[in-house]
Amino acid sequence: MVPIGTADEQWFLDFNNTPFVRKYLWDDAPVSKELARDIIEQNKGHFEEDQYGLWKILANDIPIGYVGLWYFFQEAQPQLIYALGEEFSGKGYATEASRSVIDYCFDSLGFTYLVAATDEPHLASQKLALRLGFKFVEKRLEDGKPTLFYKLKRTSNS
Repeated sequence: MVPIGTADEQWFLDFNNTPFVRKYLWDDAPVSKELARDIIEQNKGHFEEDQYGLWKILANDIPIGYVGLWYFFQEAQPQLIYALGEEFSGKGYATEASRSVIDYCFDSLGFTYLVAATDEPHLASQKLALRLGFKFVEKRLEDGKPTLFYKLKRTSNS
């Protein structure tokens, strides 16, 4: 995994505008070139200041998605996020990449917990959260949509 950078702007824009990714991650709204550029700039700042952000998930050196930590819903710390191209979904890429981020959070960043949120209808993300060891915490309305929150606490083994 490598951080998403300026050279990835067109890929990031195109990827986030695919119907499969846009459906839940962007509430099916189109992602503008300006928004994609702003996120990449924010990502650069997060890596420089916080040592985290969004990493590309690569398969045979080709980006197939991304994973990382990002701020959502006024939470105290960033949440786990991932997105994969539809043809790569269900093949373990999100699980493996998410586990790497979780280990990094606990082992290198010193987080004591990590939150992941998903739209209520997004069953695949709910299953992934549970597979990764997250526990359901609550259901809230966020931006008018039912959103499920999961939490993973650092264990003594982490």
